[in-house]
Amino acid sequence: MASKYHSSDRASLKLGQVNFYEGRNFQGQRYECSSDCADLHSYISSCNSIRVESGCWVVYERPNYMGYQYVLTRGEYPDYQHWMGFNDNIRSCRTFSYASGASYRMRIYERPDFGGQMMEFMDDCPSVYDRFRYRDIHSCHVMDGYWIFYEHPNYRGRQYFMRPGEYRRYSDWGAIVATVGSFRRVVDV
Repeated sequence: MASKYHSSDRASLKLGQVNFYEGRNFQGQRYECSSDCADLHSYISSCNSIRVESGCWVVYERPNYMGYQYVLTRGEYPDYQHWMGFNDNIRSCRTFSYASGASYRMRIYERPDFGGQMMEFMDDCPSVYDRFRYRDIHSCHVMDGYWIFYEHPNYRGRQYFMRPGEYRRYSDWGAIVATVGSFRRVVDV
């Protein structure tokens, strides 16, 4: 495939570039995106494959950054199972960036409003229960870096993208239950 970027487009690659395809294996109607988009449905009717050319992206199942969310880094996702999707509904997306060599630091709490037992993390955690002894996290303070919470251990299930900030209740990060099985840092690849 010939390069589809002109020299003037190289600046957008530094900020983030993603291609959404209606068909699996990068077939069918394509929409190229280089910034946040609250409603992709006006550009494509479904999304069965994604190619992240550059940057890091959070894609959402519903418009206006709602519903299931998936964090994608540079690479190819030939069908929705490759980004752990449940179906071909991708309706909005956001790009984010961070400095290379970023530091990571986060505190999780067993109760809302930063109450109860607390544990600080600076690395990935494949099993929250094994390390924290609680299955539920009711609040969280992300001091440094970007993180992904997963519903189940070993980085499986529903995902929640965590930016630096205070999350006083699990609903603040978009969850409907407090269960977090694992989490990991979003690192530049």
